Amino acid sequence: MRLATIRTGDRTAVVRVDADAAVEVGAADLGELLTDPGWAQRAAAADGTRHPVDGLDHAPLVSRPEKIICVGLNYRRHILEMGRQLPEHPTIFAKYPPALIGATDPVVLPAASTAMDWEAELAVVVGTTVRHADPEQAAAAIAGYTVLNDVTARDWQYRTPQWLAGKTFEATTPLGPCLVTPDELDLDTGLSVECLVNGEVVQSSDSTELVFDPPALVAYLSTICTLRPGDVIATGTPGGVGHARRPPWYLADGDVLVTRIGGVGECRNTCRAERP
Repeated sequence: MRLATIRTGDRTAVVRVDADAAVEVGAADLGELLTDPGWAQRAAAADGTRHPVDGLDHAPLVSRPEKIICVGLNYRRHILEMGRQLPEHPTIFAKYPPALIGATDPVVLPAASTAMDWEAELAVVVGTTVRHADPEQAAAAIAGYTVLNDVTARDWQYRTPQWLAGKTFEATTPLGPCLVTPDELDLDTGLSVECLVNGEVVQSSDSTELVFDPPALVAYLSTICTLRPGDVIATGTPGGVGHARRPPWYLADGDVLVTRIGGVGECRNTCRAERP
């Protein structure tokens, strides 16, 4: 099953995306829907207002998650290109909800940064409250998967040893277009992860390169804090980021950024320089 949060008129609505129509489910956004323990059955049975699939105006999949937890250095090749050792534990940092945009919204390049970089990522959306999860509980807590690009201000990220400043500029992080439930995907064989800038492939990998897979991340993070429905976990980016190139390559006004996960979908965002 595929679910999305769309804008329609002056409101947002969760829809089940079928082959021939997007059917309203009866919730304003995915986070709200996931608070219902029977969300999957409710969404599968929904028969609300129908919208054409072509031309949907996608809002951020989850508009205001309680937590957006990001994982750094989680693809083997990316770790090596950044000159680091494979980690013993996940490297984690946070992002705040105002950073999120929809799957076709403009990425705002902040005036304060001259080093905005791409990071294509498979993202996990939590579907149930979970704490101290074992591997089986962790896998069961995953509502599904979506696409995220952790667009990063490298010059701000590396001002200090803490990365947060470069990771959460407003309107920089595409999330969507759909949540795809785990029964539709096979992570064991790997999902392709790609990023394109102006049609040129700059990142190409698959999820089998992950050091810590999604259930392992849910288990680890649930030891630190209670994960709740609608929380988003960005699982990390593969090699090919602009900052690691020589010379470095950063996003510019007008660039078209495409973030694509095989079997899940793609975000297509045009970069726009901030006009302070």
